[in-house]
Formats: sequence, C-alpha cells, structure tokens
Amino acid sequence: MIPEALIDEVRIRADIVEIVGQHIQLQRAGKEFRALCPFHQEKTPSFYVVPAKGFYKCFGCGAAGDVFSFLMEHLGLSFVDAVRQLAAEVGVEIPERSAEREEDDPNRLLYEAIAFAADFYHHQLLETEPGHAALRYLEGRGIGREVVERFQLGYAPDTWRALREAAHQHGIDDEVLLAAGLIKEPDRAGEPYDRQRNRVTFPITDHRGRVIAFGGRALVEGERIPKYLNSPETPIYHKGLHLYGLSWAKGAIRREKTALVVEGYMDYVALAAHGIENVVAGLGTAMTLEQAELLSRYTTQALLLYDSDPAGLRATFRTADALLGVGVHPLIVTLPRGEDPDSVVRAGGAKALEPHLDAAIDVIDRKIQILETRDFFTGSERVREAIDRLLPTLRVTLDPMLRDIYLRRIAERTGVRLETLEAELAAKPAPTPQRAERRREHQGWRRRREPMPEVTSAQRKLLLLILRDEKWVPAVAEHIDPKIITDPVDRELYEELIRRGGMDDGGPLGLELSPEARARLEELLADQVELGDPDRVFNDTVGDLRAQALFQRKDELMARLEASEGAEQITIFRELLEVTESLRKLGSELRGLGFKLSKRYRRYLTMDS
Repeated sequence: MIPEALIDEVRIRADIVEIVGQHIQLQRAGKEFRALCPFHQEKTPSFYVVPAKGFYKCFGCGAAGDVFSFLMEHLGLSFVDAVRQLAAEVGVEIPERSAEREEDDPNRLLYEAIAFAADFYHHQLLETEPGHAALRYLEGRGIGREVVERFQLGYAPDTWRALREAAHQHGIDDEVLLAAGLIKEPDRAGEPYDRQRNRVTFPITDHRGRVIAFGGRALVEGERIPKYLNSPETPIYHKGLHLYGLSWAKGAIRREKTALVVEGYMDYVALAAHGIENVVAGLGTAMTLEQAELLSRYTTQALLLYDSDPAGLRATFRTADALLGVGVHPLIVTLPRGEDPDSVVRAGGAKALEPHLDAAIDVIDRKIQILETRDFFTGSERVREAIDRLLPTLRVTLDPMLRDIYLRRIAERTGVRLETLEAELAAKPAPTPQRAERRREHQGWRRRREPMPEVTSAQRKLLLLILRDEKWVPAVAEHIDPKIITDPVDRELYEELIRRGGMDDGGPLGLELSPEARARLEELLADQVELGDPDRVFNDTVGDLRAQALFQRKDELMARLEASEGAEQITIFRELLEVTESLRKLGSELRGLGFKLSKRYRRYLTMDS
C-alpha cells in the first residue's frame, strides 16, 4: 500500500486542470474550466473542472471525483496505478511495489517479453554488423542515431529464430512469445519462428509509454514480402485504440493546436527527425472512431498528409469522416504526385513541407474539387448526384457551425437553395456511429462488437475486403458471380466495384451508384470491424457465398414445389434434385479450388447429404 501522506502530497502537487487538460480540450469558463464530457456523448459541454477545490463534475452523466478518479475512469487504471503515474509526473517518489503485487498483473509476462524484444532489436541495430547495414539505411533516409535512440528503433535479424533463442536464454518461453505476437507457429510441422525478420522495427507504445507492439519495415522489397509488417492484436495491443507517436507528440499537439496525421511509421519518424513534433500516425489504412476520439482530447484540428494515390485518397476521406464525427476539423494536404511527407522533408527539410501545409484545404472543398474534375456540375442530374455524394460528410459532422459552413459552400457551388439542402439533410438524419463497446480491464481496453447477422455476413465481409484493399478485386471477380449476391443493394455496389477495379482516384466519389447503394457504401466505409487475415477471409467468404446462393435457390424451389401440381411439380422437383446434387458436390469442389466453408455451412451440407 502507498502511505496516505504520499498520496496527499501527490494530490496537492497535481494541477487538476493541467492533468485533465492532457486528455480532453478544456475551455476557461470564469474561475472554472469546461469541456465535452469524456464519459458520455454530448454536444453541449457539461463537464466542469473546479481547480480551487481540485475536483471535476459532469452535470450530464453525474461523473465526479478528484484527479486520481479521473485517471482511473478515463484510462482504466487502478487507484495505485493512477497514483504512481501521477506521482511520476509531479516528482513525488513512490517506493517500488512488492514482487507479490507485480505477480497480480495478468499481462506482466507479456509486457516483459515485449520490453525484452525492444531491447533486443535496439541492440541488434546499434551493436551488430547486420544491424549497422540497417542503421546506414536509416541514415540514408535522414534518420540519425539521436532519433534512433529517442524512438528506440531496432533491427530484426535476417534469421528465423534469433529473437526466440535469445528470449529462451532469458527464461521467456514460447507460450509467452506467441501470446505477445513476437513469434509465429508454422502452417505445417516445425518449430515457431520470429515474426519480424530483416526489418527495421518501430516500437508502438501505449498511453503510459510502455511498448506494447511493433511495426516492421522491410529492408528488401519483393513481390511476396510485405513492405510493412505489424504485430497482431494481443491482450495488450489493439491497433484501433492507439496512435503511433501520440505519447511523444501530445505536448506539441496541444501547443500547436493542430495535429499532422500521416500514414506510417517512417513518415512520423522522418518528420520528427526534422523537428516537426506535432505528428501522429495511424496503425492501419484509415483512422478508427476510437483513434479519432483519442486525438480529439488534444486538438480540434488535424491536417491529413496521406498519399495522393487511390488508396491514399480513400484513407483520407475515411479518416476525415471519423474526425468530423468527434468534433475535429480535418484539412487535406495535397503533396506532389509520387511524394510523401518522408520524401518531401528529406529533399528540402521542414521548410519544404510548410507551403503544402499552408495550402491545406477543407475536406468538403477537396471533394468538390474531385467532383469538378469529373464534370459533376454541368447538368441537373449530375448536380443531384454531386449533392448525394457531399451530404454524407455533413451528416457525420459533429460541429453544428462547421456543418452550416459546409451547407453554404455546397449551396454556392451547386446553386441549390440553402433551405432545400437543409431539408434534404434533415430528411435522412446522420447515422449513429456503431461505437465499439468498451470493457475496462486492469491493463487496457478491449473492444466488443455485436456479431453480424449470419445471412449477410459473408457478402458484407466480401465488400469490406475489396473496399479496404483493391488488390483482391480480380481474385474475387473470378470466383463470385454478381448473381449470387442476394441483397440487391450489395449486388449493385459489388458490380460497380468490380467494373471499376475498386475505388479509383476519386475514392467513394468516383463510383456511379444509386442513393441506396451509396448509403451502403458509406456504412461499410465507416465499419471498424477487424477482418483478420485477408487470405482466410477471402477463402471463407467465397465458399460461404457459393453455398448461400445454392441454399437460397433450394428454399425457393421448395416453396414453389408445395404450391405447384402436375407437370410443373415434376419440373421443379427435377431442378431441386440438381441443386441438391450441386450442394453435395460443393465441398469437394471448393477444396479443389483451395477454399473452405465455415462451420455453419459445413453442418448444413452434412445434413443435406
């Protein structure tokens, strides 16, 4: 137990406004400070911090307490952890907890394994000959030793089991290494092997600065070698809940009152190496709602510096919508074709990036630009479609003033009366984001989602797969005939994506869709569900859709059979036999193509055969 005298000293030294202000945006209101409550959704600030009394109170949900309870509720910490974290910030020394207390942490071994791996990779980079080659690669990209040490960059050796063997020598067994995502089990017989090999490693930290995962950048690029390889999700790492670099950048973001959002680790480190500190990077293709909420604690404005290729534009617009939904105003930075933040600062330093940042434009203006290049404002029908493509951004915009500005901008460009646009916007209210339910545990957050209905899950996963990575479009098109997509809206969206080979450089705006299909597209783009291994999703989805189509046809024939008679009944019965035979052969046919069925359909096929 921590002595009461030390707890009181921490409480006295801690400035509750400063501490709470590190996590949410506070605004002065007389002698107090107010903000949107971090513990429930609201549009009007009802959360107040009273510095004279050292407590906070929300008049919306009733949450109240002191600086310790705020950290406990907001970060999911225990009381002891909250005291210790705050003591470290205010300079109060707390005696180390006993070994017995450490044993109580169910994830202690995972944190220790990850910390060991970070030290191992860092040592390999700085102290070994193969690592020196990786160090020269980093230096060639403008990343010197000081930056390497600041961010604890490392090198994963070009061998199969270097980390595993070193961990064994330190008493860390395979069970822990597997749970921490540091090694993988082979698909066939054999011993587990290191996940990261011949890569520069980037440690990913949580809000407390603890390393929880790794990103790896390949030093040798090849067709079958992914450029970036990230840790899988583990009990201590959920990528949709973290932003790379935030633990280092949050102070600079508050000072600058804006955040630069880049795509990857190398962009982040390159900007930091050139003195640009207010930067964060996502851990996927686009920002999740949880990541946007995390960023909103530190700023109300973000500049998005994603690539200008089709995939980069898709990520840009998805990220912008996520930020608008939590009250952060996104501006789009357009870099020269073929350039990224890393290449710009390497060529000309931080000064070279400034003109591009100064030229950043609002997300709605960027979308209007794209629509203009596609002649969407040349006729009444095209203008109508342009409005259909712009209004969804307004529907997710939380800030009412910004939403009004967007409405006026669209009215000016389209010539449609403001009142008409407002009526259109009101006719279809903004969809409520399906925020992942959160369950606090001692060492972090885990997300829970309601399962998708089984009847639509396969086609939904299929669409999510090709929306998130267009490389799957040819393979999917080869095996899935649009006719077997049972939902007509999904079918329309699928046919358009196949026709265009995915979303082109216009992103969602470049697709020719009905209002219903566009609404479905928006819903899917906002869906934060984790698909897992894309290869497995592809294999399972193809099989399930083929089976689903046959079962649906069988059900239709059974219904017709009951309502028919005579010669018609015989004809239907023969067709029913053909469908049943197709179902019987489906399992072996799919296995021959390398696909498989989910347990749900395997069970039904067994029953039918």
